[in-house]
Amino acid sequence: MLVIPLAISYMIRLRISRKTINAVARMTVQLGMAGVFLTYVFELNNMALNLAWVLGMVIIASYTSINNIELKMEKLLLPVILSFTIANLSVLLYFNEFVLDLGNLLEARYLIPVGGMILGNSLRGNIVGMEEFYKDIRRNENRYLYCLSLGASRYEALMPYIRKCLRSALRPTLANIATAGVVFLPGMMTGQILGGTSPILAIKYQISIMVALYVATSMSTTFSILSTIHTTFDEYGLVNKEIYREKVREKEKMRTRNL
Repeated sequence: MLVIPLAISYMIRLRISRKTINAVARMTVQLGMAGVFLTYVFELNNMALNLAWVLGMVIIASYTSINNIELKMEKLLLPVILSFTIANLSVLLYFNEFVLDLGNLLEARYLIPVGGMILGNSLRGNIVGMEEFYKDIRRNENRYLYCLSLGASRYEALMPYIRKCLRSALRPTLANIATAGVVFLPGMMTGQILGGTSPILAIKYQISIMVALYVATSMSTTFSILSTIHTTFDEYGLVNKEIYREKVREKEKMRTRNL
């Protein structure tokens, strides 16, 4: 089946054939390795190991979210890791306790798969939200500085950009929630039905996980934006241009010269 998008890419000259093959190859290797490792993790079911696995996923997700928005790691990685950990782990433990009703909240067979679903959705929202926030600040810097000059506090001047980026981050999840069961059958529900669970019970679990995804995405994106503000803005409310990667700063210089 992969031949079809590769053919489209070749005929229309999208120039993403190599990226497509690379992405599929990476996915295959990563999922294969994960399958091998998770077999042993599920058998051991050690609480410390299970929690370490989830925290490892959080660190990789935090790194990926920053890396995809062309910002430097130094000042952003720790705040984003803390934001992801607090938001996703709290929602995950709540889900395991009150929805799945587990005796052991850190049981590997539930902690890791459910944590992966919640974290993956939060990652997408976080990338969209943070990218739009910092792009808007860079693009509308004069408007932001004008608000500061009129006496607005840093958070008052930033609030329109925070609202806009959170709407963008949450819109895909809201669209999935609104169309679930009509336009598409979600993965958790489909997997349970294929595994022999009754459709009614599968629907109950799917409603719960969709709400959990929305809560985790809103929390993690909000926490990431608010926590990184402390490290990316100085005491005068000015954004530190050093947080952008070199090529972004070069574009800014070129734009300034043209103006």
